[in-house]
Amino acid sequence: MFVFKENLENVEFGKGINMKVLGTGTKLNALHWSTVDGIESPEHQHPEEQFGYILKGGFEITIGDEKVVLGAGDSYFIPANVSHKFKIIGDTEAIDIFCPIREIPKPE
Repeated sequence: MFVFKENLENVEFGKGINMKVLGTGTKLNALHWSTVDGIESPEHQHPEEQFGYILKGGFEITIGDEKVVLGAGDSYFIPANVSHKFKIIGDTEAIDIFCPIREIPKPE
């Protein structure tokens, strides 16, 4: 499977949050996030493992009881069912990969 950027659909969530689905395989899926400075996710958890790579900008991330600041070129692993949250620092782009496949979020 090949994915060409000109074929990706941008999904706008409002408040400067945008997502593109890069692809879904038989066991994992990959998302591209573009967010503006200051956005915070609520603390949450899910049954999928999550790997992320920051392309631009950064965020303060809390995984379980550990809080760190990550920037472009840094990555993170979130085990299944572990509570986590993000606070965006600067305009940020990141890739998230979920295994098994996570349901694609929908704008509210």
